[in-house]
Amino acid sequence: MTAGETTDASPLHRLLRRAVDVKPEEVNAMLMSFAFFFFVLSGYFVLRPIRDAVAAASGVQKLPWLFAGTLTATLAFNPLFSALVVKFPARRFVPVSYQFFIANLLVFYALMRYASPGENSNVDVWTGRAFFVWTSVLSFFGTSIFWCFMADVFRSEQAKRLFGFIGVGGTIGSIVGSSLTATLTPHIGSVNLLLVSAALLEGAALTVMFFPALPRLARADVDPKEDAIIGGGIMSGVTSVLKSPYLLGIALFLILYSIGSTFLYFQQADIVGRFYADRAARTTVLAQLELAAQVLTVITQIFFTGRIIRWIGLAAALAVLPVASMFGFAALGVMPVFMTLAVFTVLRRATNFSLTNPAMEVLFTVVSREDKYKAKSFIETFVYRGGDQIASLAYAGLAALGLGLAGIAFTAVPVSVGWFVLALWLGRTQAKLATQEAEPQAAALKTA
Repeated sequence: MTAGETTDASPLHRLLRRAVDVKPEEVNAMLMSFAFFFFVLSGYFVLRPIRDAVAAASGVQKLPWLFAGTLTATLAFNPLFSALVVKFPARRFVPVSYQFFIANLLVFYALMRYASPGENSNVDVWTGRAFFVWTSVLSFFGTSIFWCFMADVFRSEQAKRLFGFIGVGGTIGSIVGSSLTATLTPHIGSVNLLLVSAALLEGAALTVMFFPALPRLARADVDPKEDAIIGGGIMSGVTSVLKSPYLLGIALFLILYSIGSTFLYFQQADIVGRFYADRAARTTVLAQLELAAQVLTVITQIFFTGRIIRWIGLAAALAVLPVASMFGFAALGVMPVFMTLAVFTVLRRATNFSLTNPAMEVLFTVVSREDKYKAKSFIETFVYRGGDQIASLAYAGLAALGLGLAGIAFTAVPVSVGWFVLALWLGRTQAKLATQEAEPQAAALKTA
């Protein structure tokens, strides 16, 4: 019997079993993970509509420059994060990473509150652009650091059962964050919401400090020393990606996802910028789209995500969003109007959060602990943002060739087809690696 395991299920465990296949010894870690993700995404989604309003106000022609700035900032932050991974245990470098973003957020609050003379002033415009870049970096690193920690704590088999439910915490956080922005912006303004976001992100940092003991739950094949320093080199994450076909495949998967997301984001900025004239209206409608996506997500996560992954397998689960994107971009090409955009955006985001994201995070449970933090972080930040930059340049190039919104939407269809093929390969490869990993674990349990 492992540490923390009980022979009798508690009332809480019996209640949770109605929604998720969780074992008694996994309950505490699962609920703490749930709360951790809630704080991360609620803090970010308070800010996301504010960031998107800046994008809509800047216009589509400015987005490639904003994406280039984000790529540069992401590249600069990666070695800083890797340096923390090399020197400190996870319980220390994870909270410090979030507190770094909180400190930055307070600087933006001071600039927006006291330095900007008014909306559309030079200070306001440039502060907004810097805020767009910074918030985009937060969106990648905040979520990536959380899932790095999850891949370190849970095994592949546990991840397939529990990540869907853990994702509900993030979805509820997204709903709360979007709701706060949509509800409070007309009353207190967007600037004061930065303090709300800072408090929520601090909740994420505190959750890690009180997380159940590491290393991975119920494992007999690891060093019992709690939360050992990972060590290694600062650039080892990059070299691991270049050497591993599996990690390269994950990187390409994210690039193809990013291309579709960026095309859709540009089209959103174009359509919303034309249909809604002022910043408050744009912020409100964007928050409403986020809210609709997150409500659909949480329903799917609670009742279907874990079951879908078990029923159809990881490969098929990864392939659902590429198939949906084929049809979605084709529909947007035929009818490039706000209603088509709204439906496609809500369905794509809901599918990503409820199914693709948990399924993709399972891919990292079969790599080394060092790669779970360094290679994973590099892929989900710099590589992902690099995909955004490629997509933004491609979008600008297609527009320069004379393609309109509909024509560019049609070009995303064959990209989605390639993404579908890669999803199937990654799912099948993960299954093989998980089987190889399980064999020594089973042998260790037999001899224990």
